[in-house]
Amino acid sequence: MKTPIAITSIASFSALGKTTDDVWNEYLNPKTLIVEKQIGNSNSLVVPLSAKLADQVQALRDSDIKYKSLDNSVLYAILASREAVKKAGWDDSIFGVNIGSSRGATQLFEKHHQEFLETGKTPTLASPTTTLGNISTWVAHDLKSNGPELSHSITCSTALHALLNGIAWLQAGMADKFLVGGSEAPLTPFTIAQMQALKIYAKTNDEYPCRALDLDKIKNSMVLGEGAAMACLEIGVQENALGYVTGFGYATDDLQHSISITDEAECFQKSMKMALQNVSLDEVDVVVMHAPGTIKGDKSEYKAIQKVFGKTLPMLTTNKWKVGHTFGASGMLNIELALLMMQHQQFIGVPFVMEKNPRKAIRNVLINAVGFGGNAVSILVSK
Repeated sequence: MKTPIAITSIASFSALGKTTDDVWNEYLNPKTLIVEKQIGNSNSLVVPLSAKLADQVQALRDSDIKYKSLDNSVLYAILASREAVKKAGWDDSIFGVNIGSSRGATQLFEKHHQEFLETGKTPTLASPTTTLGNISTWVAHDLKSNGPELSHSITCSTALHALLNGIAWLQAGMADKFLVGGSEAPLTPFTIAQMQALKIYAKTNDEYPCRALDLDKIKNSMVLGEGAAMACLEIGVQENALGYVTGFGYATDDLQHSISITDEAECFQKSMKMALQNVSLDEVDVVVMHAPGTIKGDKSEYKAIQKVFGKTLPMLTTNKWKVGHTFGASGMLNIELALLMMQHQQFIGVPFVMEKNPRKAIRNVLINAVGFGGNAVSILVSK
């Protein structure tokens, strides 16, 4: 990279909690946050916000007449973004915003579509409130940002693509600060039904319903979670940096069908090699895997890591066994986990997977994300 990119703050809003201490303490607890909950007319395994955080979402919705018609995905993004900017100490309003979502305004879209099917009519604000670009625009409005505002959907690699875009703006000299991240509120009947139709959703409610990184599982076990995560990026060395982005990579698999990924995840091999081109492989201490809890998704990514690292495998982990798959927000939640492990110098593993390659220090962490279509991103974060 031409110039290091400092991550001067990160904030999230999910079942893990809202404050950094809450999130870290939750990671120290080996119990999953997956519960069985009624979604629509049937029960599903999901990872919802706590009642306390749900109350904060409702309080935000009630605080401004303009916020009453917004989808939860937008409100989650606003709450996480407020905290990130506050922690970074950004007192001015000159910064860019790039926040994405895989599904967008899922609750509102399903609600308004059902109303249309029943009445043939839609509410006045149905179109603007279900437009994906709604997220960055409303966050910028809430924070009174005067910089560029961008939104996108690149399925599960959305948040890391936002980070890539922030890096590009900063290194191009077109901005000095960028707020990047992802937000997702997918716990809706239609969204879950789509995952179940793909036959990748968990059915068994045992101690760990999502068996992410269990390479011996015989059933798919993906579970959906909700939340948002945001990072503040600044160019160059910063006194308040939590860590630095020291490498990035991206690649796309050749598609066999719309959700395919090759057996050895060639997209991940390419993205990881690109991200690691300026660092020795034995200096990478941890890989935070995408590992969605599906049989092929987990195995193919693991094989890709084996191909890239050979016998010098880093420690491997994922957080989806605990917080579920938050789609567009998942990559930034992984960045948060990486920064916390570096800060505390403590590895957070998967309770039902024995770590084979322990390291004494955590200095460099590689974070992976991939979306439908084999759209992979790898980010190297360093102390």
